[in-house]
Amino acid sequence: MTDDRLSGSAKNIGGQVEEGFGQATGDVKTQLQGKVKQMEGTLQDVYGQAKETAADAAEAIRGRASEASDFLRTTIEERPTRPPPLRSASAS
Repeated sequence: MTDDRLSGSAKNIGGQVEEGFGQATGDVKTQLQGKVKQMEGTLQDVYGQAKETAADAAEAIRGRASEASDFLRTTIEERPTRPPPLRSASAS
């Protein structure tokens, strides 16, 4: 879990507490501030999820590229170079 996801979750929880406090005291401004913090937290969490997904995809691509490179290297090293077959004059 990234720092963005942790911070986003914390903001979301803090916003829920602030909204609940506003409801308990009848303070509409505090309720709205709590809802805004929840939205900020949710956005930050989603941003963190996107970063994680992008990092995972990049790692998968690097892994596949490494596998392809290894396969190509092995193929080149194991196949002997053969000269092209000679054509006889009568085969023309």
